[in-house]
Amino acid sequence: MALPSISRKQSCTFLTYLIVIFQACNGFYLPGSYMHTYSPGEEIFAKVNSLTSIETELPFSYYSLPYCKPQGGIKKSAENLGELLMGDQIDNSPYRFRMNVNESLYLCTTPELSENDVKLLKQRTRDLYQVNMILDNLPAMRFTNQNGVKIQWTGYPVGYTPQNSNDDYIINHLKFKVYIHEYEGAGVEIIGTGEEGMGVISEADKKKASGFEIVGFEVVPCSVKYDPEKMTKLHIYDTVASVSCPQEIGNSQIIREHERVSFTYDVEFVKSDIRWPSRWDAYLKMEGARVHWFSILNSLMVIFFLAGIVFVIFLRTVRRDLTRYEELDKEAQAQMNEELSGWKLVVGDVFREPSHSKLLCVMVGDGVQITGMAVVTIVFAALGFMSPASRGMLLTGMILLYLFLGIAAGYVGVRMWTTIKGTSTGWRSVSWSIACFFPGIVFVILTFLNFILWGSRSTGAIPLSLYFILLALWFCISVPLTLLGGHLGTRAEPIKYPVRTNQIPREIPARTYPSWLLVLGAGTLPFGTLFIELFFILSSIWLGRFYYVFGFLLVVLFLLVIVCAEVSVVLTYMHLCVEDWMWWWKAFYASGSVALYVFLYSINYLVFDLQSLSGPVSATLYLGYSLIMAVAIMLSTGTIGFLTSFYFVHYLFSSVKID
Repeated sequence: MALPSISRKQSCTFLTYLIVIFQACNGFYLPGSYMHTYSPGEEIFAKVNSLTSIETELPFSYYSLPYCKPQGGIKKSAENLGELLMGDQIDNSPYRFRMNVNESLYLCTTPELSENDVKLLKQRTRDLYQVNMILDNLPAMRFTNQNGVKIQWTGYPVGYTPQNSNDDYIINHLKFKVYIHEYEGAGVEIIGTGEEGMGVISEADKKKASGFEIVGFEVVPCSVKYDPEKMTKLHIYDTVASVSCPQEIGNSQIIREHERVSFTYDVEFVKSDIRWPSRWDAYLKMEGARVHWFSILNSLMVIFFLAGIVFVIFLRTVRRDLTRYEELDKEAQAQMNEELSGWKLVVGDVFREPSHSKLLCVMVGDGVQITGMAVVTIVFAALGFMSPASRGMLLTGMILLYLFLGIAAGYVGVRMWTTIKGTSTGWRSVSWSIACFFPGIVFVILTFLNFILWGSRSTGAIPLSLYFILLALWFCISVPLTLLGGHLGTRAEPIKYPVRTNQIPREIPARTYPSWLLVLGAGTLPFGTLFIELFFILSSIWLGRFYYVFGFLLVVLFLLVIVCAEVSVVLTYMHLCVEDWMWWWKAFYASGSVALYVFLYSINYLVFDLQSLSGPVSATLYLGYSLIMAVAIMLSTGTIGFLTSFYFVHYLFSSVKID
């Protein structure tokens, strides 16, 4: 009789916990910072990020130009590791908004522009630099019409140069439109993290939660010529007459020496039906979405079709060979070995130690680390954990994942080393090499690029303090974890070869064509699955567009893994069939050669899609970052292909009867 009562108690307890969890999660808003409500008249200050340009890719500080400064001085916002590496420099600004109060205000009038000021303003204007302003964590958005097409941009230009004119005009008046949604606290708990930390709105804070939430931020920039004598009599935030934009050229503020520039702005609050969780939708709309969909579906169809053909042919061929071989008696097998050529004849050489075996183990270990980082990051991003509201978090997350996955890299690399060598001697050297190989390449390239950025006085340059932080993370987290993984790899059981290796290596028959040609050609198939997404990713990085279709990217990653495995296995089988037992490095580069095509495509993108990119400095930066990406892709795809081929060869020869 006690059992039903216990069951009822357990059921009630479970139901209570379920209700509590449901109530706690009811208002959980994962992608982004927690909701901030403002009461009418409450002051809100905009922030400014680095000036950016798609022509130079060199970010500069907002206050490197003669703009108005805030009354309390310039204060930098706390930035995470990713923001610092991306060259973001977020500062406070004098642009003040009062919730739901429409007004037109004066900011300041600059001293007479010096020769250096004019030179800088003209250079930034002609290099198409954009001012990136942020309000309540939303970037300022503007719209332009080009050939009848409405185009969306983030930020506004420093200035503009009219056609058929040598004069430049500065943007000194901004018309802001802030979209707000009226929110009334309804006892819903909102739990989340954002720039300000952890925020919880509970029943007790119901009154405080009521107010307005910012759901949109648009700007219309224009240039206005003011009388400096009249404007200097005003004080900051004094009311001025509203200005209509755009102005005629005669009424615009020209950039030249001894001119005094006055800055003003209008703000208009517009009530909107857009709710807080949907406020980023306007930013995340991908241009050419239909083309994107059709391209991805086309790639899926082609890849699945080719994969089906490859697997059918391959499985039938191998199964037939194995069946025929196993059905023969020992004498017939010996006679068959004498008469036939193919993979069965390299049984005594197929597991012979490859050349540069230590380098192979190191590259495989680093490939495991990079692949694990990519998979976990993309899965989390596809599930909505990586929000565009959290700037730099994607890069920060990738770096931390890479550091902690050092244990997997050390384990796989050292276990492969003990398998090849038959002993764990030298595992510490292998572990150290794994911990330093890819990070060392990245460190050398970044240092070279950083000297270029330092010479240009760009905010994209990595500060010296950040260098020490990165080195500390590298040698205090990544290296010890890689050594720990290596130690675990020595304690794991080595993979035993199913066949013995002959003392004298078998001679490889001459080929009519070089094997590296086949290896290079094999990389075209993985590249076919990747290049469409690669275009969108490059556009996101270099053209300042948001990339947030991580669901597509996850599908493409899944297809890429499958195709890399298929290509490497088929190529390995082809080499074994012509009695070429030196398959180790060929298996790695069969899929890893996709990196060559990625780098060539990056050059193609630079020449044909980034035609606005100007100067050798910008091109060097682009090629440097593209080289890092190509090396990472080579290690990752090469590792996938090699490990698949290794287990395929192991399975294939474990199925053969050997005396």
